[in-house]
Amino acid sequence: QVQLVESGGGLVQAGGSLRLSCAASGSGFSISAMAWYRQAPGKQREFVARIASGGITNYADSVKGRFTISRDNAKNTVYLQMNSLKPEDTAVYYCNSAKQGYSYWGQGTQVTVSS
Repeated sequence: QVQLVESGGGLVQAGGSLRLSCAASGSGFSISAMAWYRQAPGKQREFVARIASGGITNYADSVKGRFTISRDNAKNTVYLQMNSLKPEDTAVYYCNSAKQGYSYWGQGTQVTVSS
């Protein structure tokens, strides 16, 4: 069983930055693919960024060049550095862990970007 706890959300002005963290408990973090998703009010949850166990990353087109996903296997933590934030980035951000056919979700952290 894996538990994920996100933190770092908040209110920021457009153009600002935030760094989200997701701390994982349980075994196998280093072999897990980790990802961030987000869900805006009235919209479906959408993919934001992913980092594989080997460190390969990929991003949604909407955040490329502005967001950076990284991981620290020693701390069982994945990060999402968000720069040049836009009002359309406002959403609940969820951490996801995928390993050996299993998928786990955190409870989410709210990010609000004011114009």
